[in-house]
Amino acid sequence: MPRRTIRLTTDTDERIQSAVKLRGYSSPSAFLRTAIKKELGEREEGIIGAEERIVASIEHVRGEVFRLGRAQQALFAFVDSLAKVVLTCVPEPGGEAMEAAVARARGRHARLLKSAGQAMVGDSQVAMQDLVNHGEG
Repeated sequence: MPRRTIRLTTDTDERIQSAVKLRGYSSPSAFLRTAIKKELGEREEGIIGAEERIVASIEHVRGEVFRLGRAQQALFAFVDSLAKVVLTCVPEPGGEAMEAAVARARGRHARLLKSAGQAMVGDSQVAMQDLVNHGEG
């Protein structure tokens, strides 16, 4: 084994001698080896603890991003409903122009849904439920 020589104050040496006797170590060297192993182990545990905190933070951020994505999908569902209301409740043209206006409105709505659907992934119903539950909490 490699040897290391260290200088200690008299007070520190006395405390080591006392700890050796009280804790049942065979020698001051055995006590110092144990103390060094413990210190090195705590450093490694500290690194592991830091990694665990980082992982927890990343998981929290991931959950928030997921929740925001679902809220965005709920917003899409809301805009879709609003578009249906607007397209339905705008004053109707009179006479024969009505059928053509309704057909154009349905076409515009279908294009709006297609465009929004292409930009969206996931389940908008789950997103709406999440938004409703978040508003209650």
